[in-house]
Amino acid sequence: MLRKRPFGRRRPNHVTGTAAAALLLLTIGATITAVAPVQAAPAPITHDDFNNDGYRDLVVSAPGGTVSGQRDAGYVAVLYGSAHGLSTAHRATFSMSTPGVTGLARAGDRFGQATATADLDRDGYDDLIVAAPGKDVGSAVDAGSATVLFGSPTGLRAAGSRVLQETTPVAGHRFGLALAAGWIKVDDSAVAVLSADTLWSFGFEVTATGRRMDTDRSPLSLFVPADFRPTGLTMGDYDRNRADDLVILGDGTFDAAGVFGRAVYVSGGRGGWADHYELTGGGQVAASGDVNGDGYTDVVVGASDDRDSAGGLTTPGGFFVQFGGPGGPGSREGGYNRQYWTQNSPGVPGVNRPGDRFGAALSVRDVDGDGYDEVAVGAPGNDIGGAVDAGTVWVMRGSATGLTTKGVRVLSQSPRAVPGTPERGDRFGAAVRLIDADRDGRASLITGAPGEDGGDGGVWVFPATGGGLSLNRSWSFDGAALRAPGPGAHFGGTLAPHGR
Repeated sequence: MLRKRPFGRRRPNHVTGTAAAALLLLTIGATITAVAPVQAAPAPITHDDFNNDGYRDLVVSAPGGTVSGQRDAGYVAVLYGSAHGLSTAHRATFSMSTPGVTGLARAGDRFGQATATADLDRDGYDDLIVAAPGKDVGSAVDAGSATVLFGSPTGLRAAGSRVLQETTPVAGHRFGLALAAGWIKVDDSAVAVLSADTLWSFGFEVTATGRRMDTDRSPLSLFVPADFRPTGLTMGDYDRNRADDLVILGDGTFDAAGVFGRAVYVSGGRGGWADHYELTGGGQVAASGDVNGDGYTDVVVGASDDRDSAGGLTTPGGFFVQFGGPGGPGSREGGYNRQYWTQNSPGVPGVNRPGDRFGAALSVRDVDGDGYDEVAVGAPGNDIGGAVDAGTVWVMRGSATGLTTKGVRVLSQSPRAVPGTPERGDRFGAAVRLIDADRDGRASLITGAPGEDGGDGGVWVFPATGGGLSLNRSWSFDGAALRAPGPGAHFGGTLAPHGR
Protein backbone atom coordinates (compact mmCIF):
# COMPACT_ATOMS: atom_id res chain seq x y z
CA MET A 1 0.00 0.00 0.00
CA LEU A 2 1.30 3.44 -0.87
CA ARG A 3 2.36 5.60 2.01
CA LYS A 4 2.63 9.37 1.98
CA ARG A 5 6.14 10.57 2.49
CA PRO A 6 6.45 13.41 5.00
CA PHE A 7 8.20 16.39 3.55
CA GLY A 8 8.99 18.21 6.77
CA ARG A 9 9.22 21.87 7.48
CA ARG A 10 11.22 24.38 5.57
CA ARG A 11 14.61 25.24 7.02
CA PRO A 12 14.45 28.93 7.99
CA ASN A 13 16.74 31.53 6.45
CA HIS A 14 18.27 29.12 3.93
CA VAL A 15 16.26 29.90 0.81
CA THR A 16 17.21 33.16 -0.84
CA GLY A 17 15.15 35.19 -3.31
CA THR A 18 11.63 36.35 -2.76
CA ALA A 19 9.74 35.23 0.32
CA ALA A 20 6.92 33.79 -1.77
CA ALA A 21 7.19 30.17 -2.85
CA ALA A 22 5.83 28.30 -5.81
CA LEU A 23 4.31 24.94 -5.12
CA LEU A 24 5.63 22.00 -7.11
CA LEU A 25 3.51 18.86 -6.99
CA LEU A 26 5.32 15.63 -6.16
CA THR A 27 3.25 12.57 -6.87
CA ILE A 28 3.98 9.07 -5.65
CA GLY A 29 3.31 7.02 -8.76
CA ALA A 30 4.49 3.42 -9.02
CA THR A 31 5.21 0.88 -6.33
CA ILE A 32 7.28 -2.16 -7.29
CA THR A 33 7.84 -5.01 -4.86
CA ALA A 34 10.50 -7.68 -5.02
CA VAL A 35 10.39 -11.44 -4.54
CA ALA A 36 13.48 -11.53 -2.32
CA PRO A 37 13.06 -10.87 1.41
CA VAL A 38 13.97 -7.43 2.61
CA GLN A 39 17.63 -7.23 3.60
CA ALA A 40 19.54 -4.64 5.61
CA ALA A 41 19.66 -1.27 3.88
CA PRO A 42 22.31 -1.08 1.16
CA ALA A 43 24.55 1.89 0.60
CA PRO A 44 22.92 4.42 -1.73
CA ILE A 45 23.15 3.39 -5.38
CA THR A 46 26.12 5.04 -7.06
CA HIS A 47 26.76 2.84 -10.08
CA ASP A 48 25.11 1.22 -13.09
CA ASP A 49 25.73 -2.50 -13.40
CA PHE A 50 22.73 -3.91 -15.23
CA ASN A 51 23.89 -7.55 -15.22
CA ASN A 52 25.54 -7.50 -11.76
CA ASP A 53 28.87 -8.83 -13.03
CA GLY A 54 30.86 -6.21 -11.10
CA TYR A 55 31.62 -4.05 -14.14
CA ARG A 56 29.94 -0.71 -14.81
CA ASP A 57 27.96 -0.29 -18.01
CA LEU A 58 27.55 2.70 -20.31
CA VAL A 59 24.29 4.01 -21.78
CA VAL A 60 24.47 6.17 -24.91
CA SER A 61 21.34 7.97 -26.09
CA ALA A 62 20.43 8.91 -29.64
CA PRO A 63 17.22 10.94 -29.13
CA GLY A 64 17.16 11.98 -32.78
CA GLY A 65 17.39 8.44 -34.12
CA THR A 66 14.99 7.29 -36.84
CA VAL A 67 13.21 4.15 -35.66
CA SER A 68 10.67 2.21 -37.75
CA GLY A 69 10.78 5.08 -40.24
CA GLN A 70 9.87 7.63 -37.56
CA ARG A 71 12.29 10.58 -37.32
CA ASP A 72 13.36 11.74 -33.86
CA ALA A 73 11.74 8.67 -32.31
CA GLY A 74 15.02 7.96 -30.50
CA TYR A 75 16.82 4.96 -29.03
CA VAL A 76 19.40 4.06 -26.38
CA ALA A 77 22.42 1.78 -26.68
CA VAL A 78 24.02 -0.09 -23.76
CA LEU A 79 27.70 -1.07 -23.82
CA TYR A 80 28.45 -3.61 -21.09
CA GLY A 81 31.66 -3.34 -19.11
CA SER A 82 34.14 -6.21 -18.76
CA ALA A 83 37.70 -6.96 -17.69
CA HIS A 84 38.74 -5.50 -21.05
CA GLY A 85 36.62 -2.36 -20.64
CA LEU A 86 33.92 -1.23 -23.03
CA SER A 87 33.36 -2.82 -26.43
CA THR A 88 30.88 -2.22 -29.21
CA ALA A 89 30.62 -6.02 -29.56
CA HIS A 90 29.02 -6.46 -26.12
CA ARG A 91 25.98 -4.25 -26.49
CA ALA A 92 22.21 -3.96 -26.73
CA THR A 93 19.88 -1.32 -28.16
CA PHE A 94 16.37 -0.36 -27.06
CA SER A 95 13.64 1.81 -28.53
CA MET A 96 9.88 2.01 -28.28
CA SER A 97 9.75 -0.45 -31.18
CA THR A 98 11.72 -3.08 -29.24
CA PRO A 99 9.46 -6.09 -28.52
CA GLY A 100 8.47 -5.98 -24.85
CA VAL A 101 8.68 -2.20 -24.54
CA THR A 102 5.22 -0.72 -24.11
CA GLY A 103 4.19 1.61 -26.91
CA LEU A 104 5.28 2.26 -30.48
CA ALA A 105 8.01 4.53 -31.81
CA ARG A 106 6.56 7.73 -33.21
CA ALA A 107 8.14 10.79 -34.80
CA GLY A 108 9.27 13.31 -32.20
CA ASP A 109 9.16 10.98 -29.18
CA ARG A 110 12.82 11.76 -28.35
CA PHE A 111 13.23 8.47 -26.46
CA GLY A 112 16.51 8.77 -24.57
CA GLN A 113 16.57 12.54 -24.16
CA ALA A 114 16.99 11.95 -20.42
CA THR A 115 18.08 8.80 -18.57
CA ALA A 116 18.70 7.70 -14.98
CA THR A 117 19.80 4.49 -13.23
CA ALA A 118 19.22 2.77 -9.87
CA ASP A 119 18.38 -0.69 -8.53
CA LEU A 120 14.71 0.17 -8.07
CA ASP A 121 13.46 -3.30 -7.15
CA ARG A 122 16.52 -4.17 -5.04
CA ASP A 123 17.30 -7.44 -6.78
CA GLY A 124 21.01 -6.65 -7.24
CA TYR A 125 20.63 -5.61 -10.89
CA ASP A 126 20.58 -1.92 -11.71
CA ASP A 127 17.66 -0.64 -13.79
CA LEU A 128 17.45 2.06 -16.47
CA ILE A 129 14.79 4.75 -16.74
CA VAL A 130 14.46 6.32 -20.21
CA ALA A 131 12.39 9.44 -20.88
CA ALA A 132 10.52 10.28 -24.08
CA PRO A 133 9.33 13.84 -23.41
CA GLY A 134 7.90 14.22 -26.93
CA LYS A 135 5.65 11.18 -26.64
CA ASP A 136 1.99 11.69 -27.49
CA VAL A 137 -0.28 10.01 -24.94
CA GLY A 138 -3.71 9.50 -26.42
CA SER A 139 -4.77 12.85 -27.82
CA ALA A 140 -2.33 14.74 -25.58
CA VAL A 141 0.46 15.85 -27.93
CA ASP A 142 3.94 15.97 -26.35
CA ALA A 143 2.55 14.85 -22.99
CA GLY A 144 5.64 12.67 -22.50
CA SER A 145 6.37 9.38 -20.76
CA ALA A 146 9.24 7.38 -19.25
CA THR A 147 10.04 3.68 -19.51
CA VAL A 148 11.70 1.52 -16.83
CA LEU A 149 13.92 -1.28 -18.22
CA PHE A 150 14.87 -3.78 -15.52
CA GLY A 151 18.28 -5.39 -15.13
CA SER A 152 18.86 -9.15 -15.14
CA PRO A 153 21.73 -11.68 -15.32
CA THR A 154 21.85 -11.06 -19.07
CA GLY A 155 21.63 -7.29 -18.77
CA LEU A 156 18.76 -4.93 -19.43
CA ARG A 157 15.62 -6.54 -20.79
CA ALA A 158 12.54 -5.18 -22.48
CA ALA A 159 10.20 -7.83 -21.09
CA GLY A 160 8.39 -6.58 -18.02
CA SER A 161 9.19 -2.93 -18.68
CA ARG A 162 7.01 -0.34 -16.97
CA VAL A 163 5.69 3.02 -18.22
CA LEU A 164 5.58 6.14 -16.04
CA GLN A 165 3.47 9.15 -16.95
CA GLU A 166 1.28 11.84 -15.46
CA THR A 167 -1.96 10.78 -13.78
CA THR A 168 -3.81 12.78 -16.42
CA PRO A 169 -1.47 13.40 -19.38
CA VAL A 170 -1.54 17.02 -20.52
CA ALA A 171 -0.52 18.24 -23.97
CA GLY A 172 2.80 20.05 -23.98
CA HIS A 173 3.86 19.02 -20.45
CA ARG A 174 6.78 16.97 -21.86
CA PHE A 175 6.95 14.60 -18.91
CA GLY A 176 10.55 13.38 -18.68
CA LEU A 177 12.45 16.59 -19.39
CA ALA A 178 14.78 15.45 -16.59
CA LEU A 179 15.17 12.31 -14.48
CA ALA A 180 16.92 11.19 -11.29
CA ALA A 181 16.72 7.95 -9.34
CA GLY A 182 18.01 6.49 -6.08
CA TRP A 183 17.22 5.26 -2.56
CA ILE A 184 15.61 8.01 -0.51
CA LYS A 185 15.24 5.95 2.68
CA VAL A 186 16.13 2.50 4.03
CA ASP A 187 13.38 0.54 2.24
CA ASP A 188 12.11 2.84 -0.46
CA SER A 189 13.51 4.01 -3.78
CA ALA A 190 12.17 6.69 -6.07
CA VAL A 191 12.31 8.04 -9.57
CA ALA A 192 12.00 11.82 -9.78
CA VAL A 193 10.64 13.10 -13.10
CA LEU A 194 10.41 16.70 -14.25
CA SER A 195 7.41 17.69 -16.38
CA ALA A 196 7.09 21.30 -17.53
CA ASP A 197 7.01 23.19 -14.20
CA THR A 198 5.95 20.14 -12.16
CA LEU A 199 8.03 17.58 -10.32
CA TRP A 200 6.74 14.02 -9.93
CA SER A 201 8.07 11.29 -7.63
CA PHE A 202 7.33 7.63 -8.36
CA GLY A 203 7.93 5.45 -5.33
CA PHE A 204 9.24 1.89 -5.55
CA GLU A 205 8.65 0.05 -2.29
CA VAL A 206 10.33 -3.29 -1.53
CA THR A 207 8.39 -6.07 0.24
CA ALA A 208 8.39 -9.85 -0.01
CA THR A 209 5.07 -10.25 -1.86
CA GLY A 210 6.24 -10.04 -5.45
CA ARG A 211 6.62 -7.30 -8.06
CA ARG A 212 3.60 -5.22 -8.95
CA MET A 213 2.74 -1.72 -10.11
CA ASP A 214 0.37 0.34 -8.00
CA THR A 215 -1.51 3.04 -9.86
CA ASP A 216 -2.69 4.84 -6.72
CA ARG A 217 -1.06 8.22 -6.21
CA SER A 218 -0.54 10.40 -3.17
CA PRO A 219 0.43 14.08 -3.51
CA LEU A 220 3.23 15.78 -1.59
CA SER A 221 4.38 19.40 -1.68
CA LEU A 222 7.80 20.85 -2.36
CA PHE A 223 8.35 24.61 -1.97
CA VAL A 224 10.87 26.48 -4.04
CA PRO A 225 11.29 30.25 -4.51
CA ALA A 226 8.55 31.82 -6.60
CA ASP A 227 10.94 32.86 -9.36
CA PHE A 228 12.58 29.44 -9.58
CA ARG A 229 11.95 27.46 -12.81
CA PRO A 230 13.07 23.80 -12.51
CA THR A 231 15.06 22.44 -15.46
CA GLY A 232 17.06 19.47 -14.13
CA LEU A 233 17.55 16.89 -11.38
CA THR A 234 20.30 14.83 -9.76
CA MET A 235 20.66 12.58 -6.71
CA GLY A 236 23.43 11.60 -4.29
CA ASP A 237 24.03 10.94 -0.58
CA TYR A 238 25.58 14.30 0.29
CA ASP A 239 25.10 14.06 4.08
CA ARG A 240 26.20 10.38 4.41
CA ASN A 241 23.03 9.13 6.09
CA ARG A 242 22.68 6.12 3.73
CA ALA A 243 19.83 7.73 1.84
CA ASP A 244 19.99 9.62 -1.45
CA ASP A 245 19.18 13.32 -1.54
CA LEU A 246 17.67 15.28 -4.42
CA VAL A 247 19.09 18.41 -6.04
CA ILE A 248 16.63 20.36 -8.17
CA LEU A 249 18.33 22.48 -10.80
CA GLY A 250 16.76 25.45 -12.47
CA ASP A 251 16.70 29.08 -13.46
CA GLY A 252 15.75 32.19 -11.57
CA THR A 253 15.16 35.79 -12.62
CA PHE A 254 16.83 38.57 -10.66
CA ASP A 255 15.54 42.16 -10.99
CA ALA A 256 14.57 41.50 -14.62
CA ALA A 257 18.29 41.56 -15.42
CA GLY A 258 18.33 38.04 -16.77
CA VAL A 259 17.93 34.34 -16.07
CA PHE A 260 20.53 32.68 -13.86
CA GLY A 261 21.16 29.11 -12.70
CA ARG A 262 19.96 28.08 -9.25
CA ALA A 263 19.67 24.84 -7.27
CA VAL A 264 17.64 23.54 -4.32
CA TYR A 265 18.82 20.68 -2.10
CA VAL A 266 16.27 18.25 -0.62
CA SER A 267 17.57 15.74 1.94
CA GLY A 268 16.56 12.09 2.06
CA GLY A 269 16.43 10.05 5.25
CA ARG A 270 14.53 7.50 7.32
CA GLY A 271 11.22 9.25 6.62
CA GLY A 272 11.91 10.09 2.97
CA TRP A 273 12.57 13.53 1.54
CA ALA A 274 12.38 16.15 4.26
CA ASP A 275 14.49 19.27 4.92
CA HIS A 276 15.46 21.51 2.01
CA TYR A 277 17.25 24.77 1.24
CA GLU A 278 18.63 26.66 -1.74
CA LEU A 279 22.31 26.16 -2.51
CA THR A 280 24.55 29.21 -2.60
CA GLY A 281 25.43 28.84 -6.27
CA GLY A 282 23.40 26.89 -8.78
CA GLY A 283 23.05 25.99 -12.42
CA GLN A 284 21.41 23.84 -15.03
CA VAL A 285 23.30 20.49 -14.81
CA ALA A 286 25.00 18.57 -12.02
CA ALA A 287 27.05 15.46 -11.19
CA SER A 288 28.06 13.81 -7.92
CA GLY A 289 31.23 12.30 -6.42
CA ASP A 290 33.80 12.72 -3.64
CA VAL A 291 36.22 15.36 -4.90
CA ASN A 292 38.09 15.91 -1.61
CA GLY A 293 38.08 12.30 -0.40
CA ASP A 294 36.42 13.00 2.95
CA GLY A 295 33.76 10.30 2.57
CA TYR A 296 30.95 12.73 1.78
CA THR A 297 29.53 12.92 -1.73
CA ASP A 298 29.94 16.37 -3.27
CA VAL A 299 27.66 17.90 -5.90
CA VAL A 300 29.20 19.70 -8.88
CA VAL A 301 26.79 22.15 -10.50
CA GLY A 302 27.32 23.67 -13.94
CA ALA A 303 26.07 27.18 -14.71
CA SER A 304 26.64 27.44 -18.45
CA ASP A 305 23.36 28.93 -19.65
CA ASP A 306 22.85 32.17 -17.73
CA ARG A 307 21.05 34.61 -20.02
CA ASP A 308 20.30 38.31 -20.14
CA SER A 309 16.81 39.79 -20.42
CA ALA A 310 16.99 39.49 -24.22
CA GLY A 311 17.75 35.77 -24.00
CA GLY A 312 21.43 35.97 -24.95
CA LEU A 313 24.13 34.06 -23.07
CA THR A 314 25.72 36.39 -20.51
CA THR A 315 28.76 34.30 -19.55
CA PRO A 316 31.03 31.70 -21.15
CA GLY A 317 30.01 29.39 -18.30
CA GLY A 318 31.41 28.01 -15.07
CA PHE A 319 30.70 25.44 -12.38
CA PHE A 320 30.43 25.16 -8.60
CA VAL A 321 31.78 22.39 -6.38
CA GLN A 322 29.43 22.16 -3.37
CA PHE A 323 31.15 19.98 -0.78
CA GLY A 324 29.05 17.44 1.09
CA GLY A 325 28.89 17.31 4.87
CA PRO A 326 26.63 16.42 7.83
CA GLY A 327 24.28 19.30 6.94
CA GLY A 328 24.23 18.62 3.19
CA PRO A 329 26.22 20.12 0.30
CA GLY A 330 27.48 23.69 0.66
CA SER A 331 25.37 24.01 3.82
CA ARG A 332 25.50 26.65 6.52
CA GLU A 333 26.78 23.98 8.94
CA GLY A 334 29.74 23.47 6.61
CA GLY A 335 30.44 27.19 6.31
CA TYR A 336 28.93 27.29 2.81
CA ASN A 337 31.96 25.30 1.67
CA ARG A 338 32.31 25.49 -2.12
CA GLN A 339 34.54 26.33 -5.08
CA TYR A 340 33.73 28.17 -8.31
CA TRP A 341 35.65 27.62 -11.54
CA THR A 342 35.71 29.22 -14.99
CA GLN A 343 38.25 29.26 -17.82
CA ASN A 344 39.55 32.49 -16.31
CA SER A 345 40.34 30.84 -12.96
CA PRO A 346 44.11 30.82 -12.32
CA GLY A 347 45.70 27.68 -13.71
CA VAL A 348 42.75 26.66 -15.93
CA PRO A 349 43.85 26.49 -19.60
CA GLY A 350 41.72 28.44 -22.02
CA VAL A 351 40.06 31.83 -22.36
CA ASN A 352 36.47 32.72 -21.53
CA ARG A 353 34.48 33.45 -24.66
CA PRO A 354 30.74 34.06 -24.93
CA GLY A 355 28.89 30.90 -25.87
CA ASP A 356 31.61 28.42 -24.81
CA ARG A 357 29.12 26.85 -22.35
CA PHE A 358 31.91 25.73 -20.04
CA GLY A 359 30.19 23.42 -17.53
CA ALA A 360 27.34 22.35 -19.84
CA ALA A 361 28.21 18.71 -19.09
CA LEU A 362 29.81 17.24 -15.96
CA SER A 363 30.92 13.89 -14.59
CA VAL A 364 32.78 12.97 -11.38
CA ARG A 365 34.91 9.86 -10.78
CA ASP A 366 38.48 8.88 -9.81
CA VAL A 367 40.64 8.81 -12.96
CA ASP A 368 44.08 8.18 -11.44
CA GLY A 369 43.20 5.88 -8.53
CA ASP A 370 44.45 8.22 -5.80
CA GLY A 371 41.18 8.23 -3.84
CA TYR A 372 40.10 11.70 -4.98
CA ASP A 373 37.50 12.05 -7.71
CA GLU A 374 38.26 14.10 -10.79
CA VAL A 375 35.72 16.31 -12.59
CA ALA A 376 35.22 16.19 -16.36
CA VAL A 377 33.85 19.48 -17.69
CA GLY A 378 32.36 19.83 -21.16
CA ALA A 379 32.30 23.06 -23.15
CA PRO A 380 30.47 22.09 -26.37
CA GLY A 381 30.42 25.70 -27.59
CA ASN A 382 34.19 26.14 -27.43
CA ASP A 383 35.70 27.19 -30.77
CA ILE A 384 38.88 25.51 -32.02
CA GLY A 385 40.58 27.66 -34.61
CA GLY A 386 37.92 28.49 -37.17
CA ALA A 387 35.73 25.56 -36.13
CA VAL A 388 32.86 27.25 -34.27
CA ASP A 389 31.27 25.11 -31.56
CA ALA A 390 33.72 22.27 -32.16
CA GLY A 391 33.80 21.58 -28.41
CA THR A 392 36.37 20.75 -25.73
CA VAL A 393 36.56 18.81 -22.44
CA TRP A 394 38.62 19.64 -19.35
CA VAL A 395 39.48 17.07 -16.66
CA MET A 396 40.44 18.63 -13.31
CA ARG A 397 42.00 16.63 -10.48
CA GLY A 398 40.61 16.20 -7.01
CA SER A 399 42.64 16.66 -3.82
CA ALA A 400 42.21 16.94 -0.05
CA THR A 401 41.36 20.61 -0.50
CA GLY A 402 39.03 20.12 -3.46
CA LEU A 403 39.69 20.58 -7.15
CA THR A 404 43.15 21.66 -8.21
CA THR A 405 44.61 22.80 -11.53
CA LYS A 406 47.69 20.63 -11.03
CA GLY A 407 47.73 18.12 -13.86
CA VAL A 408 44.58 19.49 -15.55
CA ARG A 409 43.95 17.90 -18.95
CA VAL A 410 42.32 19.49 -22.01
CA LEU A 411 40.92 17.06 -24.58
CA SER A 412 39.45 17.57 -28.03
CA GLN A 413 39.66 16.10 -31.52
CA SER A 414 42.71 18.30 -32.27
CA PRO A 415 45.60 15.97 -31.33
CA ARG A 416 46.75 13.72 -34.17
CA ALA A 417 46.34 10.62 -31.98
CA VAL A 418 42.64 11.33 -31.43
CA PRO A 419 40.22 10.10 -34.12
CA GLY A 420 38.48 12.80 -36.11
CA THR A 421 38.98 16.49 -36.74
CA PRO A 422 37.41 19.48 -34.96
CA GLU A 423 34.58 20.72 -37.17
CA ARG A 424 31.93 23.38 -36.95
CA GLY A 425 29.00 22.29 -34.80
CA ASP A 426 30.48 18.98 -33.56
CA ARG A 427 29.69 19.97 -29.95
CA PHE A 428 32.33 17.61 -28.58
CA GLY A 429 31.77 17.55 -24.81
CA ALA A 430 28.00 18.05 -24.94
CA ALA A 431 27.87 14.92 -22.78
CA VAL A 432 30.68 13.49 -20.63
CA ARG A 433 30.98 10.40 -18.48
CA LEU A 434 33.83 9.12 -16.31
CA ILE A 435 33.40 5.35 -15.93
CA ASP A 436 35.55 2.53 -14.58
CA ALA A 437 34.20 -0.18 -16.90
CA ASP A 438 37.10 -2.64 -16.34
CA ARG A 439 37.25 -2.34 -12.52
CA ASP A 440 40.90 -1.34 -12.35
CA GLY A 441 40.23 1.60 -10.01
CA ARG A 442 40.67 4.23 -12.73
CA ALA A 443 37.84 5.83 -14.72
CA SER A 444 38.08 6.36 -18.46
CA LEU A 445 36.58 9.43 -20.11
CA ILE A 446 33.64 9.02 -22.48
CA THR A 447 32.48 12.11 -24.35
CA GLY A 448 29.66 12.61 -26.80
CA ALA A 449 29.67 14.87 -29.86
CA PRO A 450 26.03 14.83 -31.03
CA GLY A 451 26.74 17.31 -33.83
CA GLU A 452 29.43 15.15 -35.44
CA ASP A 453 28.95 14.47 -39.16
CA GLY A 454 26.14 16.95 -39.56
CA GLY A 455 24.12 15.71 -36.59
CA ASP A 456 24.65 11.95 -36.86
CA GLY A 457 26.71 12.12 -33.68
CA GLY A 458 29.56 10.11 -32.21
CA VAL A 459 31.20 9.03 -28.96
CA TRP A 460 34.90 9.13 -28.00
CA VAL A 461 36.61 6.88 -25.45
CA PHE A 462 39.83 7.95 -23.67
CA PRO A 463 41.04 4.94 -21.65
CA ALA A 464 42.61 5.47 -18.24
CA THR A 465 46.16 4.17 -17.87
CA GLY A 466 48.85 4.40 -15.22
CA GLY A 467 49.90 7.67 -16.82
CA GLY A 468 46.40 9.16 -16.96
CA LEU A 469 43.93 9.40 -19.81
CA SER A 470 45.45 8.06 -23.02
CA LEU A 471 45.26 9.86 -26.35
CA ASN A 472 47.14 7.14 -28.24
CA ARG A 473 44.62 4.47 -27.21
CA SER A 474 41.56 6.66 -27.76
CA TRP A 475 38.86 5.41 -30.10
CA SER A 476 35.44 6.46 -31.29
CA PHE A 477 32.19 4.88 -32.45
CA ASP A 478 28.78 5.91 -33.72
CA GLY A 479 25.35 4.41 -34.24
CA ALA A 480 26.43 2.67 -37.42
CA ALA A 481 29.12 0.77 -35.47
CA LEU A 482 26.31 -0.67 -33.34
CA ARG A 483 24.15 -1.44 -36.40
CA ALA A 484 21.76 1.22 -35.12
CA PRO A 485 20.22 4.13 -37.06
CA GLY A 486 22.77 6.83 -37.76
CA PRO A 487 21.52 9.75 -39.89
CA GLY A 488 20.45 12.70 -37.74
CA ALA A 489 20.46 10.56 -34.57
CA HIS A 490 22.50 12.99 -32.43
CA PHE A 491 24.20 9.88 -31.09
CA GLY A 492 25.96 10.67 -27.82
CA GLY A 493 23.53 13.41 -26.85
CA THR A 494 23.24 11.86 -23.39
CA LEU A 495 25.51 9.46 -21.50
CA ALA A 496 23.82 7.77 -18.55
CA PRO A 497 23.55 8.46 -15.81
CA HIS A 498 23.57 12.19 -16.46
CA GLY A 499 23.93 13.30 -12.86
CA ARG A 500 25.91 10.61 -11.05
